[in-house]
Amino acid sequence: MAGSFAADNSLRSLAWSIDGMALILATTLLTIFYFRKGWDVIAAGFLIFAIGQSLILSASGIDFAEHTTAFGAGTGLWAVALWVISSQKLFPIIIRAAGVLAGVLFSVVAIQIFTGQPVNALAKPLPFFAYPIFVITIFGWAWTLFRNRVEARH
Repeated sequence: MAGSFAADNSLRSLAWSIDGMALILATTLLTIFYFRKGWDVIAAGFLIFAIGQSLILSASGIDFAEHTTAFGAGTGLWAVALWVISSQKLFPIIIRAAGVLAGVLFSVVAIQIFTGQPVNALAKPLPFFAYPIFVITIFGWAWTLFRNRVEARH
């Protein structure tokens, strides 16, 4: 998300690339983790997220106009992943609600892009104001995983 506030295009692209690769690594590992735990639907959601994030990463270049379709496809897959993960009762309701809301907002972005509206990664109000809800959801997933791991040790 820090890249959204970078004034320099190259710095923004670098920040988004690092962020994108970290999210792909994390969601791929979460796919394996939840699949082994028997949470197949959540695992599928994280796999969809990794695929969507790969498209977003491919669209994190300096020239937004060249990558609009990839960004639209990536945000559409983010929406699907958020809905799939939030449909399961593993995460607290507030985190699931944030995930559903972020999914709705990103689906609006994808629809806007695929209907030819001039939307890019920094457009306001969407997707710009969807990112904080998205980040809350991601931190909620991490917090839940951490909390469950700590409780399992006691």
